[in-house]
Amino acid sequence: MKIFVFGSGAWGTALAMLLVDNGHDVTLWSHDPEKAAAMAKRRKNPAMAGAILPKALNITSDPAGAERAELVLFASPSNILRRTAKTAAPHIKPGTVLVSATKGIEEGTELRMSQVIRQEVGKDCPVAVLSGPSHAEEVSRRMATGCVAACEDQAVAELVQRTFMNDMFRVYVNLDVVGVELCGAVKNIIALGVGVMDGLGLGDNAKALFMTRAMAEIAVLCQAAGGDRTTCSGLAGMGDLIVTCLSGHSRNRQAGLLIGRGAPVAIALREVGAVVEGYYAAASVMTLARRLHTEMPICRSIYGILYEDMEPEDVFRGLMNRDRRSEFDRGWDTAGRT
Repeated sequence: MKIFVFGSGAWGTALAMLLVDNGHDVTLWSHDPEKAAAMAKRRKNPAMAGAILPKALNITSDPAGAERAELVLFASPSNILRRTAKTAAPHIKPGTVLVSATKGIEEGTELRMSQVIRQEVGKDCPVAVLSGPSHAEEVSRRMATGCVAACEDQAVAELVQRTFMNDMFRVYVNLDVVGVELCGAVKNIIALGVGVMDGLGLGDNAKALFMTRAMAEIAVLCQAAGGDRTTCSGLAGMGDLIVTCLSGHSRNRQAGLLIGRGAPVAIALREVGAVVEGYYAAASVMTLARRLHTEMPICRSIYGILYEDMEPEDVFRGLMNRDRRSEFDRGWDTAGRT
């Protein structure tokens, strides 16, 4: 299959390498002509230290190559995905399968990434989502990984499953696009919060409490948005939450760790040296939660640290002193309480 990948960061590059391993004709696109030329010549990507790009991987800065693709993969950061999709749109033929590997909610519209792609590309192209616990560094080294291919059209989800799956990259089908995408966006906020907790030295018990109650919070949002809350117990939910919160590869956790140790937010974001998706997600998810009349105290607290200069110690103390309640209060299903 001819596949065109928009986005030459670590994740787009790792997936492009995977697809080449699977025998596909793959082209990796960078918006920067100099970066594309350097990668093509040196077979290295600065975003993927130590990885050697396969000789069979085509590299370009010309989006016109997408005209020949049967499947187009989007792996740009969430804050520039619309711009990337707009660049791609004139070169995508009707009926091409589009796959979003970007996690986030667009600020200002509160749209999920698949919705942004659909708005910009249109042309009766089916849009699927690839998500789950999958650090690019490990995928590029062919370490065992599991993901979810989500689409309302099961046949399309199964096509994506076949395209990406191999003996070290296992893919499951899920029809709940809403739940899969919301889990992928919100877990970045939670990972940032876990990093703050580590920076404060709050301990493992506190992190377990925080992550478990955060997952309950994500489930409420998913249900309010029309998704299936059971998705939260799967790879796109709990699986991705675990790996993003606990792994040293996680940029969100790294940023939170710096903040917890006293670094100002702006400096922490700059020190990480790459896009920290949880920072952007915190603002857009809070707007979405308000629109859906959904209470999200944990995400609201992290938003306060990131955007309102709230002291992390005060934030976590406030969470511990919330009103008493039952863990599985049935009112939680309808009132959006977590």
